[in-house]
Amino acid sequence: MNRTTLSLIAGTAALAAVTGFAALTTPDAAGADTAKAAAQQPVERTSLLCPAPSTSDLAETSYTSFTPVTKGTGSSGSAELQAATQESADGTSSAKSDKKKAAKPVLTPKEPGTPATGDTSGGDAPALVGTAEGKSAPGWTVQETTEVVAGMGRGLQGVNCTAPDTEFWFPGVSTTADRTDYVHMTNPDDSAAVVDIELYGKDGALESTVGEGITVQPHSSEPILLSTLTGEKQDGLTVHVNVRSGRVGAAVQALDDKLGGDWLAASTDPAGSLVLPGIPKDATDVSLIAFTPGDADADLKVRLASPSGLITPAGHETLHVKSGMSTAVDLGDVTRGEAGSLVLTPTDQSVPVVAALRVIRGKGTGQETAFIPATSPVGTRATVADNSAKGTTLSLTAPNGTAKVKVTASAGSEGGTTATQTFTIKSGTTQDVEAPVPSGLKGTYALTVEPVSGGPVYAARTLAATEDGIQGFTVQTLPDDRGTVAVPKADEDLSVLQK
Repeated sequence: MNRTTLSLIAGTAALAAVTGFAALTTPDAAGADTAKAAAQQPVERTSLLCPAPSTSDLAETSYTSFTPVTKGTGSSGSAELQAATQESADGTSSAKSDKKKAAKPVLTPKEPGTPATGDTSGGDAPALVGTAEGKSAPGWTVQETTEVVAGMGRGLQGVNCTAPDTEFWFPGVSTTADRTDYVHMTNPDDSAAVVDIELYGKDGALESTVGEGITVQPHSSEPILLSTLTGEKQDGLTVHVNVRSGRVGAAVQALDDKLGGDWLAASTDPAGSLVLPGIPKDATDVSLIAFTPGDADADLKVRLASPSGLITPAGHETLHVKSGMSTAVDLGDVTRGEAGSLVLTPTDQSVPVVAALRVIRGKGTGQETAFIPATSPVGTRATVADNSAKGTTLSLTAPNGTAKVKVTASAGSEGGTTATQTFTIKSGTTQDVEAPVPSGLKGTYALTVEPVSGGPVYAARTLAATEDGIQGFTVQTLPDDRGTVAVPKADEDLSVLQK
């Protein structure tokens, strides 16, 4: 094999490691052929996008950056978060952008294994564009948590900053008078992105022309108020964000006049079976919103993975989802004081579906809202940051077979040593586990979840805080952190490239 062939192979492997274009590890990827065909390598570069946290002058926002220690990385690496600022053609920023840049939080990511924190206050905080390279890239996560003490959306709002992509599904949005829902889109690239936003209600697609061809300028963020895209006022809508050119990060901020608010992260890709983990055991009302983008209706079996096993909620044994129509159903206090996760499976033919839960805690004027989208399994590893000694609940679900899971608490952002604990989650159950806490903890810490054996594991973390009698809370799911990619190994068959 000549030098040209070797260079091409090396370049292909490097491209896969940097961009993630190679296949990602999945819980069901197994077999000798797979092992021979590809080797797992740490990603060498990753991007994260954080939406602008709030327009409220009463908002207090904290950011936590964390990269787990990953074997096989080099000795160098860096990560940074910068304000998303729209640049003009001559490369200079506008006055508005300069104001946003000055308001960005002070956060310098630390070495892998140690969280870094920063904060900001008020309603001027911009969206952030983050990049990590080298040893700082595999599994990098940034948590954005905002506390609003009064007014619309009061309570605790949290979101994991997301990687850029080209398609997003958000079941559970609203255009009614008591809701103010924005879809935030952030463009990390040097060229403009063009995006279509489609709304689907109980009778199908909602008429809208202004949702087509929305331009998101380079290195900028665009919040779109969903109620301005249509004249129809409906709850339980599903939003489809489709990127025609370029890529964006997207998340929905859903604010209610009386029920607080939170971020709604995108549902996992449409699939025949879905898991929505980590419903708080004291939830007073749970609503399920589902949508199928295909041409066929979906019939789903609805089950709750409880601490004792899979059960069927009385009166909600199945759910019929018509093609192209958003379907919402009120499950009430479905968990009845116990930890729970919703498991959706096809009753017959498998039809791709997306779904999310709106969860309410508290009663009367003390109610607060959070959202749980359907998510993918933990896979190889998943991490969530901004945990505290009190107010953190880690929920683990094993819907299809008993699983053993290792949970590692990182060092604290201001001090403390790591701690690890292993849990066994029985098949068909959800357990709110007593997650380890760093010894001598100071500040906040990260939790890393790694399946050891058994079936697939789904996870979610709840943060809770009480302010003036309001039970503020937010829930983040823990899908695979995509810290490694499968890079095909070269073999002698590639010698044909010499010709």
